[in-house]
Amino acid sequence: MEREFTLRIKEQALHLGFSKVGIAAVAELTDARARLRQWLDLGYQATMGWMERTFEKRTDPRLVFPEAKSVLVVALNYFTPHQHENGLEAGKISRYAWGDDYHDVLTEKLTLLLDWIRQEHPAANGKICVDAQPAMDKVWAVQGGIGWIGKHSNVITREFGSWVFLGELLLNLDLEPETRLVPDHCGTCTACLDACPTGAIVAPYVVDARRCISFSTIESKSETAELETAGWIFGCDICQDVCPWSRFSKTTDETRFEPRPGLVTPNLRELLAESPERFAARFAGSPIKRTKHRGLQRNIKGVLDNGSDAGLPPEKS
Repeated sequence: MEREFTLRIKEQALHLGFSKVGIAAVAELTDARARLRQWLDLGYQATMGWMERTFEKRTDPRLVFPEAKSVLVVALNYFTPHQHENGLEAGKISRYAWGDDYHDVLTEKLTLLLDWIRQEHPAANGKICVDAQPAMDKVWAVQGGIGWIGKHSNVITREFGSWVFLGELLLNLDLEPETRLVPDHCGTCTACLDACPTGAIVAPYVVDARRCISFSTIESKSETAELETAGWIFGCDICQDVCPWSRFSKTTDETRFEPRPGLVTPNLRELLAESPERFAARFAGSPIKRTKHRGLQRNIKGVLDNGSDAGLPPEKS
């Protein structure tokens, strides 16, 4: 029953449109706990205080969902083949934010999956985790056989590179966990460390948020731009773009991740002229709403004030 139902759940997850699915047994993440503690003690979380406040929950899923016995991990490919362009007044937005908010898309799919599990197994119960919940998504992705954590700290899959969103279902079911995990295939490559313009990848697998363009343009609440962002006004894809595993990227089947009009290469002065009301309407249901109108305006002014086009990372050979 355990193996059979595990296989059926995986089939249903793929049927719902997930790109990969795996299972891990619930346990306290002892090794990850030690690494997270060290990262926090070094101050690499910058002003993201919730990382410290939710430390215990992040390292033990039973503190999030006491009934948890298994972690079902999913990955959803979000890559679209559009490319950023250079230009003095052309901004760059991270590929993940071109379309609809992945929190909404993954939560919808995981809700459908949990509903199906409950129909098939009436005693089943679960907790959906999509980034906002205190779960170590990347660690569980490794434990669930989805991929490995690359030197840029993103999960890399052999099938899609690192262009995947992650989510989990904490379930009160004893499902069959993965026995074959994906080994680290980064080898001696340091492309991501070499390409990061701010030196945010301070060591292989370690990112200092205080130097990270993504943190600076999304999470930072500073009134003024803290970093020269190489033209990025929301997020940054440089470390993923230069990764050799990105050559395996495939166009997503999820149409909601297709770029909204004008977001691949937005005109900075046009965006700067938008009112808060226009911002709210344009970015409803978009990840970009997280930075709020004042945050996006701050980022745009920082790029324009810098007065130069830092360009894109070198093309992969």
